[in-house]
Amino acid sequence: MVKIPSDRSLDSTVGLLRHGYQFISKKCDQLQTDIFETRLMFEKTICMRGVEAAKVFYDTDKFTRKNSAPKRIQKTLFGQGGVQGLDDKAHRHRKQMFMTLMSPARIDDLVTLTRQQWRNYAQRWTQADRIVLFTEAREVLCRAVCEWAGVPLPEAEVKLRTLQLAAMIDSSGAIGPKHWQGRLARQQAESWIKDLIESVRAGQLTASANRPSNSALLVIAEHKNLDGTLLDPQIAAVELINVLRPTLAIGRYITFAALALHEHPEIAQRIKANSLHADSPSVEWFVQEVRRFYPFFPFAAARVKQSFNWQGYTFPQGERVLLDLYGTNHDARLWENPNTFWPERFRQWDEGRFNLIPQGGGDFYLNHRCPGEWITIALMKTTVEFLTQEITYRVPEQNLTVDLSDLPALPKSRFVMSQVKSQAEGQVESQFEGQVENQIAQT
Repeated sequence: MVKIPSDRSLDSTVGLLRHGYQFISKKCDQLQTDIFETRLMFEKTICMRGVEAAKVFYDTDKFTRKNSAPKRIQKTLFGQGGVQGLDDKAHRHRKQMFMTLMSPARIDDLVTLTRQQWRNYAQRWTQADRIVLFTEAREVLCRAVCEWAGVPLPEAEVKLRTLQLAAMIDSSGAIGPKHWQGRLARQQAESWIKDLIESVRAGQLTASANRPSNSALLVIAEHKNLDGTLLDPQIAAVELINVLRPTLAIGRYITFAALALHEHPEIAQRIKANSLHADSPSVEWFVQEVRRFYPFFPFAAARVKQSFNWQGYTFPQGERVLLDLYGTNHDARLWENPNTFWPERFRQWDEGRFNLIPQGGGDFYLNHRCPGEWITIALMKTTVEFLTQEITYRVPEQNLTVDLSDLPALPKSRFVMSQVKSQAEGQVESQFEGQVENQIAQT
């Protein structure tokens, strides 16, 4: 057996906070390896990157997700008792519940609701000097996913519930007051959703025209464990939040998509023109490149189920392992010029389960790959079409830098837009100006 290369630092937590998304890859490059052992928060941790690492990481015979996420992440981002911490039959059974929500017809329903919300918000934007896209996107997505999931959302609670769900994401890599704000937000949101679960079970919230029987609220409230018992109301609340919260997280990808359109105007123009030239990037290519190129989840965590050997290395039972998602998506062995934004790379993409893994890898049904990945792609596509086809706007001077040490990362300014106009409004103005010019010419 070969000893796993070791980072000789007493503890690398400070290094992780300093380098963020690039922590594992930088250390791998330094040690000239795709795997190394270190200490994070004084616990031995194996870090690895690349396709082969992803393949073994998602082997359910070798790894378990139980107790793999730090408690501070469970108490903010994931919640406790949810599908992320399950394995084997229990995981597959709970995962199937989520997959029933992801039918093409139901995803189309969410796309339609989201598109309508974008149009509603665009009407408000035309009256504002400027708007922050990231902030607006979270509200749009919160309204749309709550309606889609059958979750009542009174107008007076929109901002509150948006902020609660968003705080769980924003605090996931934070320490100090921001972390505690995230914990409080989760407690409040779980209490809200738990009350709704109990209302369904008491017959006070039932299926209706606005809340179909296959809506997330009803499906999760009525879901049964392998032993035939209903989910504990608290765990059911965690799982429903596992539908709402990740949908809000798409607001980050949407912000990065707007940034890409701004920084690559030639791509934006071709998408806007809906060009049919062979070298024109489709919206699908563009969306996939946004997901590959920009930071989302930095890594995934698991624990070794039983000691095993892989590529000459011994993985001790119980040791925590981190798979570098961001680094794998920027691996030069997988992606030509990985630090260049180039949607055309997906023209002949050899789609696999372990090369493009911004939301996890492996099989949707068997592994811990995010079941909402299809929703992410669909909502990003409809939003890109909205930004390029339905509105015009200016991007005023602002700080659009993305600091990869921030977990999670965003453009510093959250992408400010000004002088927003709907395309229909612009066409009317253009027609009016044309009529005036004709009249002047005639006189």
